[in-house]
Amino acid sequence: MRLKHLAMSGLLVAFAVPAARAEYIVLRSGQRFTVTGYQILGNSYRLQMKGGTVDVPVEQVLTIEPEEVFTPVPHVEVSQEPFGELIRAAAKRYSVDADLITSVIAAESNFDPKAISRRNARGLMQLLPATAAHLGVKDIFDPQENIDAGTHYLSDLLLLYKNDLALTLAAYNAGPQRVQRYGQRVPPFAETISYVRRVKQTYNQRKASTPPVKINVSGGTAALATVAPSR
Repeated sequence: MRLKHLAMSGLLVAFAVPAARAEYIVLRSGQRFTVTGYQILGNSYRLQMKGGTVDVPVEQVLTIEPEEVFTPVPHVEVSQEPFGELIRAAAKRYSVDADLITSVIAAESNFDPKAISRRNARGLMQLLPATAAHLGVKDIFDPQENIDAGTHYLSDLLLLYKNDLALTLAAYNAGPQRVQRYGQRVPPFAETISYVRRVKQTYNQRKASTPPVKINVSGGTAALATVAPSR
């Protein structure tokens, strides 16, 4: 669904439409469906909706529009969520907030380790095969390897943008080159703006019940996370 450019290598990362929010599929006939996810399978879209899935020929789809009203995500401790142990291990290794990793996974794959996007991004954190190989991933669908590589990438972006969460998420979605092109600001793309808002909403909800941990970064104070250097 989206292309991401690996900050330090120029490789691409892309991410699937998540089941954590809704989008509109608009058909050429004028019909509009609310879906919670979709994939391209051959010449058809497989649309995921409440109650099941339906296949629609690609040529019948006019456009895909993000829905701007999202259902609040209740706070759940990482330890009680799927892959919580793997998330905590990656968070410790790369000094990235575990709640941020969890929020990104929720947006990207809704915790489906077998998720595949229409651009062939795969796994929990939706890595392209080329990016996964660059980061040393042998099995892109392996939750431990996928989370580790995706968190490594988040760590690089947090370092690049000095812990600016909006720019980090914008680059994760649209690529650092586009963030730079628009003057180190969130690019004016509907998908990117929606993505940043959605992940920040989930992250803020997770943090609402606990005070932020403030950590010194480069002589200043950051409430998000420390950032490990690229490895």
